[in-house]
Amino acid sequence: MPVDVRELVRARATDPQAVAAAAARRRRPDSLLGPTGRLMVVAADHTARGILGAGAETSAMADRERLLDRLCLILSRPEVNGVLGTADVLDDLLLLGALEGKVVLGSMNRGGLAGSAFEVDDRYTCYRPGAIEDAGFEGGKLLLRIDPSDPASAQALESAADAVSDLAARGLMAMVEPFFSHRVDGILKNDLSTDAVVRSVTVAAGLGSSSAHTWLKLPVVSDGVEGMERVLAASTLPAVLLGGEVPDDPAETFAAWGRVLRLPTAMGLVIGRALLYPADGDVAGAVDRTVSLL
Repeated sequence: MPVDVRELVRARATDPQAVAAAAARRRRPDSLLGPTGRLMVVAADHTARGILGAGAETSAMADRERLLDRLCLILSRPEVNGVLGTADVLDDLLLLGALEGKVVLGSMNRGGLAGSAFEVDDRYTCYRPGAIEDAGFEGGKLLLRIDPSDPASAQALESAADAVSDLAARGLMAMVEPFFSHRVDGILKNDLSTDAVVRSVTVAAGLGSSSAHTWLKLPVVSDGVEGMERVLAASTLPAVLLGGEVPDDPAETFAAWGRVLRLPTAMGLVIGRALLYPADGDVAGAVDRTVSLL
């Protein structure tokens, strides 16, 4: 069913409490794992960090109706058992009734706007642990970029550790997405070499006063599946693979995900633009290919 933006705006304007009411009556999932025994999440928190492009479309994510239509389509599949987003997106999905029985993860730190001088100083500008608990969501996701040459990384590490501890104390998942990063011509770049990602795993795994509820969200490294064996051997924490940008060669990317998912700590996928804006425009087809890997 197409998204009715007029009805969403009317509800927001005339009955702001409808969001909290929808959250209170939402049917929560029985488990973090879906029918495949894995966690399969669609990510939609890009826009709050000023990221609007997907593939060749520089403003693809700027059209909220289009984004919501695609999210609802993807979430209609039972194998896609979760969603990751900021409050503006998740509130819309609550009003649309699209989150029934789904794992819902609130995106927490989006203050390190893409391309900004303060990108590493990634402030917690979205959900906090208390708000995630109040909404009845299953956990929170935090991005952690560590630039050894940027003193702001120390504050980012401390904030991440506090968030992991607070979520764990509430019995909520903390999904940590760590990178070692550095600036190239003033632009912050994530280091996807195997050694750098292994190091990021070990740092992220040690954050906070408890790791009992910590999951890791990790990229496929530049060395491919062989490198991922080392990455996923660096911790016993459950790990999900992130999708990143829309791939130039979807077949090759899906094949790599499939091989990595055979490793023992690989527990699922968190895919955003590659599902929402596939190069061929076939969202349903992209979902079918992805869930077949699980």
